[in-house]
Amino acid sequence: MFNTLSKSLIGALALAVLGSTASAENWRGWNIHVDGYPNTVAMDKFAELVAEKTGGEITLQMFHGGTLGSQPDAVEQVRLGGLEVGNFNLGPIGPIAAAANVVSLPFVFKDVPHMFRVLDSEGGAAIAAGMAEKGLLPLAWYDAGARSFYNGEKAINTPADVEGMKVRVMNNDLFTGMIAELGGNPSPMAFAEVYQALKTGVVDGAENNWPSYESTGHFEVAGYYSLSQHLIIPECICINTDTYNALSAEMQAAVKEAAQESALMQRDLWAEREAASRKAVEAAGVVVNEVSDKAPFQAAMAPVYEAYFATNPDLRPLVELIQATD
Repeated sequence: MFNTLSKSLIGALALAVLGSTASAENWRGWNIHVDGYPNTVAMDKFAELVAEKTGGEITLQMFHGGTLGSQPDAVEQVRLGGLEVGNFNLGPIGPIAAAANVVSLPFVFKDVPHMFRVLDSEGGAAIAAGMAEKGLLPLAWYDAGARSFYNGEKAINTPADVEGMKVRVMNNDLFTGMIAELGGNPSPMAFAEVYQALKTGVVDGAENNWPSYESTGHFEVAGYYSLSQHLIIPECICINTDTYNALSAEMQAAVKEAAQESALMQRDLWAEREAASRKAVEAAGVVVNEVSDKAPFQAAMAPVYEAYFATNPDLRPLVELIQATD
């Protein structure tokens, strides 16, 4: 009798374990950044929190350093469900999801705190909804700082200082339009090619945030950094929309909570890294200048905005909402 009951109990427990194992979800996540980078540390924390908050029902294995492919490839993989999660910059997502492209409009945000106030309110909800329709649902927003101009020739204080310069930008019509309206020659190219292009004079300058400028060594061949802060583009923890929608309400809440806790960590780490990067390049002799009057730069962007509205007239209210947010 005892043996029979014991066998039955063991069998039931085994079935329960097997059932639990079968229902567990094992996700894969993409990140382009290297070990130690704020996003990498925060995405590892996100994976840890997902397992913790879902009681192990969902596990996330992170692949850093772009080991699962380029960002455009990874964006498509998450959209199609080949990967569940990705840490993406919204710049390359803009051509896919029009609502995401508003953050790539030059000078659309006053500063980084303003960006987060927008993203944590009605404006951010509208951007997220537009992205979700394309298969990319943002769970939380990461800081990527403000992008500013740098070159090896001179400080940039006015639009006239950009005239005639060949400037590397990301491959997005808004960015190429920005340089063209300032009188420069936009030169889209892969980020990995920029150092050599600056060194050999293929381009005169580029634009990026402090950590990227410092960690790539671009400051070695472009020693003037001008704080134009023309682009303030966030990054996201994005999940495949169908994957998220298939979760129970309880699991959705757990995953989103994990993402938002991760984002708070990332923002703190980013601020520390940004300060350290600026200190390092200034110590190396980089000439840094504030752009005291951004109004002429902003005025020059009027044709960029109108071209954007010509193809996205329904997004004018969203841009106006962003600009009106205190």
